[in-house]
Amino acid sequence: MNIGIPRILTVAFLISFAAPAFGDGGWTTNYAKAVEQAKTDDKAILLNFTGSDWCEWCAKMKVEALDTPMFRDYAAQNLVLVTLDFPNHAPQSAAVKAQNQKLSQKFGVTGYPTFVILNKNGKVLGTQVGYLAGGAPAFLAELRKFYKAPPRTAGAGGTDDFDSFFKKPPQSPTR
Repeated sequence: MNIGIPRILTVAFLISFAAPAFGDGGWTTNYAKAVEQAKTDDKAILLNFTGSDWCEWCAKMKVEALDTPMFRDYAAQNLVLVTLDFPNHAPQSAAVKAQNQKLSQKFGVTGYPTFVILNKNGKVLGTQVGYLAGGAPAFLAELRKFYKAPPRTAGAGGTDDFDSFFKKPPQSPTR
């Protein structure tokens, strides 16, 4: 069966266009879609202003914090993640470049990495500028200074609210 080159190219184009929406571990490059998603899911928005192909501190932060299971688990439950990249060599569309520049100016970004956490309506809750040593635990502690995630159930009797879980009094064994 020959489906034809035009159809293959159309499908490839649509996949490449849609993939950045929430690909790469849950990160999107589309701020407007992220705001919609945050409202729908009742989550905060984490903006990651980065220089992905030249900023050593950005790469270090990505490896030590953002790519860890601990951060990804927390983010999946509590955050909509947005990458706003300022690469030297990686290609970007004119629309993405314009969006990123506008948001950089709006949030007063002067260095990389810069993380801005917003509530679901786009109000700034806090900012973390620069590399933060200590990996995911330190980064999540910093985020929690600005944003207290609502309790969410993770299944029957479960919770993803780490703070509440660890503050529960010990239960006595049943016999």
